[in-house]
Amino acid sequence: MRVLSFPQHAVPSALRAQVEALQDQAWPRSAGEPPTGHDPALRPVTMLLVDDRDVVLSSLAILSKEISHAGRRFAASGLSAVVTDSSQRGRGHGHRLVSAAREQIAAGGADLGIFSCDRALAGFYQRAGWRVLPGTVLIGGTPHDPFPSDRFDKVVLAELFTEHAREHAVSFTHARIELYPGEIDKLW
Repeated sequence: MRVLSFPQHAVPSALRAQVEALQDQAWPRSAGEPPTGHDPALRPVTMLLVDDRDVVLSSLAILSKEISHAGRRFAASGLSAVVTDSSQRGRGHGHRLVSAAREQIAAGGADLGIFSCDRALAGFYQRAGWRVLPGTVLIGGTPHDPFPSDRFDKVVLAELFTEHAREHAVSFTHARIELYPGEIDKLW
């Protein structure tokens, strides 16, 4: 098995088709509905865990943007559309890919990695090195049409990768963080 990484627009078509099939397992589309990609403004990177026959076992996207929080600017990246083939779950594939994504975000120069997930999945992400930010809410959508994570039973996970982010760690807990990724990726 190996981890592959591509800018969203450069994923080879055979792999892209497999990713779309995995996403359909988790989030079925209506008949005839085209697959939705991620907003190009968020510089989406697709990461895949593939076996030796180039079968996609697990996939995710890393989305990135600069955010303003507590009067400071931070380079932020987060996970989106994390999925493992339903027939392959429980074998550590998702863990391996989410851990690799955490390393890629850190190596890519982000001040912090931050995203939300269903509360029931928090332990999965924690085992891959992410930390729950207690009481924190991500505000998705846009400033004119906000989409806060506390509308759902979600938690916010993060890792502070740079000294700049760690110096301001306290500002990220029990906070409302204006992520504003837009209309396509309302909440990454």
